[in-house]
Amino acid sequence: ASWVRDEHRSAAMLSRTALFVPTCTQVRGMATLKDIRNRLKSVKNVQKITQSMKMVSAAKYARAERELKPSRPYGAGATAFYDKVDIPVDKEKPKHLLVTMGGDRGLCGALNSNVNKMLKAYVKDNPDKEVKWITMGDKARQALYKTHGEYFMMTFSDFGRQPATFTDAAEVAESIINSGYEFDVGGIYYNQFKSVVSYKLRSVPLHSLQSVSEAESLAVYDSLDAEVIRSYQEYQLASVLYACMKETNCCEHSARMTAMDSATKNAGEMIDKLTLTFNRTRQAVITRELIEIISGAAAL
Repeated sequence: ASWVRDEHRSAAMLSRTALFVPTCTQVRGMATLKDIRNRLKSVKNVQKITQSMKMVSAAKYARAERELKPSRPYGAGATAFYDKVDIPVDKEKPKHLLVTMGGDRGLCGALNSNVNKMLKAYVKDNPDKEVKWITMGDKARQALYKTHGEYFMMTFSDFGRQPATFTDAAEVAESIINSGYEFDVGGIYYNQFKSVVSYKLRSVPLHSLQSVSEAESLAVYDSLDAEVIRSYQEYQLASVLYACMKETNCCEHSARMTAMDSATKNAGEMIDKLTLTFNRTRQAVITRELIEIISGAAAL
């Protein structure tokens, strides 16, 4: 009978000590309450950042859209003249020059990646041509310089941080003309603004100074010497670049505003799911502790 009493006494002691066993033990691979709380806090911080970026982009987009409409006649007027002159373009000639418009920063959807994909596809489709790139925007250089560094001719950056001006476009046009690179086929690639959620990659033909000088129908308009043609070529290129800069700037801000809006909504959905998971996990811990307390009290 003594050993029976000792067994009951040891069982009672074990039931009392069970109250002090840690109750927050988790299954391996399962998040603890602290992990969920930290994740919830970080997602809320990210949501605040994306919401702020959305508001900033919305203000910049409103300004860019206002400045876009007055700038479009610059590009339309410059390209209309060359359409009338009808400069022949032979795409089988060896020297090709591509001028692209992009952004200096990311988080703006597929704006920059579309331009980068186009550049890589153009090189792949023309392996026997001498292709050179002039990129505006730092993202193209960051993404392609390591793998396609030999194609870069010039790179311009910091144009997207402030609204583009005609002076900026004139500086780029002067740099292109003064480079001395005589290309046979050229094009300016940029994203054309359609709506807040829509933009399309477009191209505008780019003519060299030599091809413009050799155009037969150009003499119909006026007797032009080399200096006049060079001056007009520089002004025409600056006008087209200015219009393309405004289009790209508007597309960048609208794309970033849309991307940040989607990110804010996704963060809100994630916060709801994490809050639900946190409440369920906390309730499970409380329920388990109550069961252990009741079981210990019943064993006394």
